[in-house]
Amino acid sequence: MAGRIAAAVTRRIVEQEPGYEPGAFLIEADIAKSEGASRTPGREAMLQLERWGLVRMIPKKGAIVTLTGEKEIRDLLATRIMLEAESVRTFDSNGTDPDALLAQDLADLLARQRDSAAAQDLLTFAADDYRFHARIIQSGGNDVIMGLLENLGPRLARLTYQAVINNPHMATKYLAEHEQLAQLVAESDFSTYASLAHKHVFDAHFPLGSSN
Repeated sequence: MAGRIAAAVTRRIVEQEPGYEPGAFLIEADIAKSEGASRTPGREAMLQLERWGLVRMIPKKGAIVTLTGEKEIRDLLATRIMLEAESVRTFDSNGTDPDALLAQDLADLLARQRDSAAAQDLLTFAADDYRFHARIIQSGGNDVIMGLLENLGPRLARLTYQAVINNPHMATKYLAEHEQLAQLVAESDFSTYASLAHKHVFDAHFPLGSSN
């Protein structure tokens, strides 16, 4: 139950639903009641959200949805790029090709993004944007990296939504760059992937070009 509540609140925070924006105050008893649960799983869910970095607990009062500062954004993006690049590097270093399932999954996600971009469905586009990058990270099969992704995933997903929602006119550019990245994965081109991924990710969040 606590996990279900945490997942539901995470989605609302990531999508910045009214009442779940950065700075919003959440009361665990109200959250639990809205999910048809008792206060105990509501508190456990809040603690999980705090571990994920989405809220800051205030003892005996509730929690505040966190605001992501520029340094944290840069740190999270740099970490995500390292995780992605390491997964692609495994293909490059051992001379093997990405498996067919990965190629098909990326193709399916790209197709979904084309449809959502055409429909101007930014929430769906953003969700598949995150899934695209997460799928590449997962492809490396590194259990330690998978653990990092599990803990960082909600914050990374929130950043992806912010980038897309704040720059809706850039969706076609993001899609085109995803197509390039998918091709580089297929070619196991580690060095080019790492360079393009850095530019792609930082330009999305700092569109004025300050990506260092």
